[in-house]
Amino acid sequence: MTHYQQRLKIKTTGKSFSNITRKVQSVVATSGLETGLCTIFLRHTSASLVIQENADPDVLTDLSNFFAKLVPEDGKSYSHSAEGPDDMPAHIRSALTKTSEQIPIAQGRLLLGTWQGIYIWEHRRQAHYRELVVHIAGN
Repeated sequence: MTHYQQRLKIKTTGKSFSNITRKVQSVVATSGLETGLCTIFLRHTSASLVIQENADPDVLTDLSNFFAKLVPEDGKSYSHSAEGPDDMPAHIRSALTKTSEQIPIAQGRLLLGTWQGIYIWEHRRQAHYRELVVHIAGN
């Protein structure tokens, strides 16, 4: 079994979804591996990774709206507030979602479904550089 690993630095635009599917697929292609497993790990606690609908942007809007209601940014509900009123809610949103994903690889391609895309979900209001580790194991 061969292992290949690459780090990507992704700039988010603040409280949004950044589609990283093509960037991850590019790493898979560069690895030269045909069959295996791609693990993606986001090295942050106030953003997350999601595999979600990539055809209808209303899905992402609805997810954002739902999480805004579920985890409010009211500035008074949390003890941790040193980094601003959006920081603790961002940590909670990250805990409720994921910071890693695993996707099978066949014929040198990610085996995502037709309507699936990989997104970094930025939970903070400001833009950030987020580091992503893409690790591929296979043949």
